[in-house]
Amino acid sequence: MNTVTGAMSALITPFRNGRLDTETYEKLIQRQIRHGMDALVPVGTTGESATLSHSEHKECIEIAVKVCQGTGIKVLAGAGSNSTLEAIDLAKFAEKMGADGILCVTPYYNKPSQEGLFQHYKAVAESVGIPLMLYNVPGRTGVNLETCTIQRLFNEVKNIYGIKEASGSMERIVELNTKIPDFAILSGEDAINYPVLANHGVGVISVTGNLLPDKISALVHKALQGELDESRRINNSLYKINKALFVESNPIPIKAAMYLAGLTPTLEYRLPLVSPSQENMRMIEETLKDYEVKA
Repeated sequence: MNTVTGAMSALITPFRNGRLDTETYEKLIQRQIRHGMDALVPVGTTGESATLSHSEHKECIEIAVKVCQGTGIKVLAGAGSNSTLEAIDLAKFAEKMGADGILCVTPYYNKPSQEGLFQHYKAVAESVGIPLMLYNVPGRTGVNLETCTIQRLFNEVKNIYGIKEASGSMERIVELNTKIPDFAILSGEDAINYPVLANHGVGVISVTGNLLPDKISALVHKALQGELDESRRINNSLYKINKALFVESNPIPIKAAMYLAGLTPTLEYRLPLVSPSQENMRMIEETLKDYEVKA
């Protein structure tokens, strides 16, 4: 199975006058490709998938696949929902469009049991032939995908190969490494990208990568090549911006930073998300002065 690992950005979704800004979206994807990312992740948490219409969600996947076609850059399409049938529909669409894999978040709000989570992921994965990456972010979804459930899924469902782990727990990373040594683990928390990579991680799905793809790709590639000191140095150099980009709920700060850096022509969110406070906007602007944001 040809899985998706390495340096990835969880893409923002730009809007203009309340609608999807497809022109800017394509430019942002092209910029990611120029700066050495291995794969892109459209319509995840950072892409405001929770407030996109189904047609917009699918359009973002279609654009990402089209722009990446022939570049060698893979697409891990967001295909998660609190409805299993809806997640299956998105997964099938992503496969039809040519995505290389899907990223499927744990169902949010309805708080399923571990058996419910197993059956959900089994149904989504078996609806497609492409690889599926689990996505555990209990701070967002209200449910934690337990290691025993992950182990069961990995053993019983052939195209479930890895996890975006965004619990922020290094103990969790060690536990997964110990109990499921062949399972692919990717960091879902920019602050601990290096520690995850140094503990058998095989990649990251980064928010900061939207702004600084060159740095995130270098951080990941150095670690995977065994140059851990250099990877740690890059990770440490990103500490300040990583903190700034989570001063409010993601993707509020990263979209503000992209706008301030001139990478997006407008700063728009979908309600209930709104712009950062004036204080946080100033702090993000000041933090950006410490970094070179390449075109």
